[in-house]
Amino acid sequence: MTRDSVAAATFNNAAWCDAVCRTHGRPGEFAEALWLNRAEVPRFYPNVVTLTPDGETQQVDEISALELPGRWGIKDSFATLDLAPLGFVELFSAQWIHFPSERRVPAHSGGARWVRVRDTAALTAWEAAWSGQPGTAGPDPAHAVFRPGLLDDASTTFLAAYRDDTLVAGAIAYRAAGVVSLSNTFFTAAEAGALRAELLVQLQAAFPGLPVVGYEHGDELAAWCDLGFKPIGPLRVWLKK
Repeated sequence: MTRDSVAAATFNNAAWCDAVCRTHGRPGEFAEALWLNRAEVPRFYPNVVTLTPDGETQQVDEISALELPGRWGIKDSFATLDLAPLGFVELFSAQWIHFPSERRVPAHSGGARWVRVRDTAALTAWEAAWSGQPGTAGPDPAHAVFRPGLLDDASTTFLAAYRDDTLVAGAIAYRAAGVVSLSNTFFTAAEAGALRAELLVQLQAAFPGLPVVGYEHGDELAAWCDLGFKPIGPLRVWLKK
């Protein structure tokens, strides 16, 4: 189950990366062992996501043959590759996490109003809060990571939590490969614990019968594990020098 869960989380993540890149007009391509984008990708996104723990030598050979511009990144989804000899440095390591569909979250209501982001203005406000600039005009559309095209993607759900008119939390849920991935979360610090629990309740209501996956490290990993997520495997992100 763990290997299958990591494989599903990995493919889901690659599909999400591709969805984001497509809205920038730069779609990637899927091969048997990896997802690849040969163009410049949005900030925080990799050019390569490995899709299998097998064939390490083949993957390293394929990566070494790539000639991509700038400081491009690789998500080593199974933490099996040594890319230092190819001129990469490890940016960070993390754990894939998994929350089974049958596990129930205790009912929790802290009073936040959870909604789905459905229009460009709300998405701009959401990205401003996610980037640590709540209440601002948000990013210039030409420099936004999350483009309005994602709002038309049936697999993508932007969630926002408001207390009165103040945006206090947000997340992205992406459905693919039989799982729902949770990413790009942000919470008002004083309410983070309660808001995480509320978010998980929202996900189970919106995606009944589907497990929730993601990846985290450090304090965030501990916080999600306290709510019932389980670490299921390591990953590493490498950056070209």
